[in-house]
Amino acid sequence: MPPLSLPQYLDKVHALSAGLFAFIAALYYIRRSVPAVRTPKHKGPPASRFLLGALADISEALNSGTNIALFDKWVKEYGPVFGLKMPFGSRGVAICDVKAAAHMLSKDTLTYRQMKFNSIIVEQSVGPGILWAEDEVHRRQRRGLTPAFSNSAIRSYVSVFYDSAYKIKGAWEAILDTGADTIEIQSWASRYALDNIGIAGFGYDFGSLDGNRPAVMDYFNALKSPEDAGVLSRILFLMGSIFPSLLRIPTEASLLLTGIKGSLKHVAEDMMSKAKHQIKTGLEKELEKSIIGLLIKSENATGIWTLSEEEVFAQVRTLLLAGYETSTFTVSWALIELCRNPKAQERLRKELAELGSDPTWEQMSYGLPYLNGVFQETIRLHAPLNEILRTAHFDDVIPLGKPITTASGEVITELPIAKGTAVLCSLSYINQSEELWGPDAKEFKPERWIEGEGELRAGAKAIPGYHHVLTFSDGPRICLGKAFAVASVKANLAVLIRNFEFALPLGPDTPIGVHKGILRRPKLVSEDGPRIWMNVRRVN
Repeated sequence: MPPLSLPQYLDKVHALSAGLFAFIAALYYIRRSVPAVRTPKHKGPPASRFLLGALADISEALNSGTNIALFDKWVKEYGPVFGLKMPFGSRGVAICDVKAAAHMLSKDTLTYRQMKFNSIIVEQSVGPGILWAEDEVHRRQRRGLTPAFSNSAIRSYVSVFYDSAYKIKGAWEAILDTGADTIEIQSWASRYALDNIGIAGFGYDFGSLDGNRPAVMDYFNALKSPEDAGVLSRILFLMGSIFPSLLRIPTEASLLLTGIKGSLKHVAEDMMSKAKHQIKTGLEKELEKSIIGLLIKSENATGIWTLSEEEVFAQVRTLLLAGYETSTFTVSWALIELCRNPKAQERLRKELAELGSDPTWEQMSYGLPYLNGVFQETIRLHAPLNEILRTAHFDDVIPLGKPITTASGEVITELPIAKGTAVLCSLSYINQSEELWGPDAKEFKPERWIEGEGELRAGAKAIPGYHHVLTFSDGPRICLGKAFAVASVKANLAVLIRNFEFALPLGPDTPIGVHKGILRRPKLVSEDGPRIWMNVRRVN
């Protein structure tokens, strides 16, 4: 073989170097592609539809009010942690184990984040606010809003809640004076919710309890669940879990979401303008602890806690929508349960009558055990949000309350979760699990919360969240406005139950259906929309 010339030699070296570099790069890529943690395969229910996976079954169960029965069946068959077929054949994990749920929720916004398609839907409807934000952005936004939901702030809002409740009382008495004896209570619960969040949170009176019909109410009430908003909307929603950008294509659903965003922006601009005028005229004391006052302060702050103008508007939209829907939902279900359980309604009325006045915030919190029991049972049995679906942003290992057996037969006491894995936590199942709450877990029993009459089982006491109920979630994303919601609902019930008796049209067993909106609101089965007619009578 003839000796190589210098140029030939250098060419060989370059070729070998390039080959070696390519080999090392390939090894690095392969190593990066293989996750450090692998999510083990778990037994789980078969998916009835390839496109949506098990999410189709969950959605149908929610729409028919049978979601708890579905999760009961799955947990009995596969255990408290099981595999879940996700859209287009991908694999996820469902968690119904309390210890695992507590761990996951404690890392919400950090390790576990919203699915991309969900973030897009939230951004389209309300903007980059606290429901949309993750990690440090979420922490910054939450810190700016927290003082508006402190005990002292809630105490100052209670008078607003009573003013609204007494407006309902006056309106209903006028209706009964005409000889009518039935009232559609859910529309009044909606007006109560909107006026409360408007006045208490933003110093803005929508006047819906005085007969006004704000445009924003029409937008809220027109919202449908994504899977029920037209063929194109449904197809893009299904495919959005794999191709999130498709959700930005204009459809019936997306245009409705952007309509809400636009409508609420005008409201937010008006609120901000009036609040800033108050500050200029020396009335800033009135806004000091209000949501709008804190938002203005955050917008004008310097450093890492500053909120942009778009973030400020997003918080207004988010809090209006969340406050409107959840309060309406909870008041409606509380009255339904009290109609289904007349003895509970009478006992609550007696407790409130014995107090002899409107309860203070402290009395609502600690001095009225049966009112508290009614509230706790309502939110335990009827959570506005039933499941939380997240994606693991990092590899994680989740501790388990009990050992589980994987599909391969391996017994594990902790659950490895690989980055990118979809994880679903069923809040409603944990709220109603017979293993945790006992054989009467599905029954409305306010007594279980009263010392000396009921005793929470050890399993229920291990549940994190608000008083051992996961309805407000837990961890970094625990509902910021939970105290606002508690005070608002309890104040309304205190006035209404003390002054009126309620009954469902066909008695306690009147069939209740599901209306598919932003939340799945209750409705009479005989009604097309979210309407609940009740027989209402004055209390002498």
